[in-house]
Amino acid sequence: MGRGQSERLVPMIQEVMAAVGCGFEELDAIAATCGPGGFTGVRIGLAAARGLALALDLPVIGLSNFEVLAAAVPALGPDRHLLAAIDAKRAEVYIQVFAPSSGTGAPRPLGPGQAVRPEALAAQVPPGPLVLIGDAAAVAGDALRAAGRSIEVSSSEDLCLAAVAAQLAAARPLPGPGALPPRPIYLRGADVTLPDGRKAEAVP
Repeated sequence: MGRGQSERLVPMIQEVMAAVGCGFEELDAIAATCGPGGFTGVRIGLAAARGLALALDLPVIGLSNFEVLAAAVPALGPDRHLLAAIDAKRAEVYIQVFAPSSGTGAPRPLGPGQAVRPEALAAQVPPGPLVLIGDAAAVAGDALRAAGRSIEVSSSEDLCLAAVAAQLAAARPLPGPGALPPRPIYLRGADVTLPDGRKAEAVP
């Protein structure tokens, strides 16, 4: 959704719970993605998760959008790295590279996520063939092909990423008492210019 997430999110949660016949009192935890992504959307999602968790006295499990995308890809094989690529707007993409995997266990990230321009991607990823996933996979793929890289794009459009996130969260131990709530993942400041011309910093 481009707009209206704050109005639509809670009714959508209620609709999903009704569809599966599950009461809120049956939940063990709330899972939410923490970004990176749209500044406002990330904060709306985490605020809703924290609100539900407080009302239901449940822990919150935070997941990065990168790890959810990576978990949605079938086994890569021993010689192909995975590049999760998310549209960052402003002619940039958010990326994180994951190690080759056999499909057992969660994909292992190689370094932190970062925001890069597509033309700089080739210098930021390991040599060898790559599998790309995410809503910026096509843009990233075009840039990498232009740099002579061998790539395969794995579409995320038909995947239920919420279900992937739920499976990841269900496989993790529940946070203990006193655990801090998940914090948003920002790889650059907010797209806001202050009256004096300074760029606003992202508020954690």
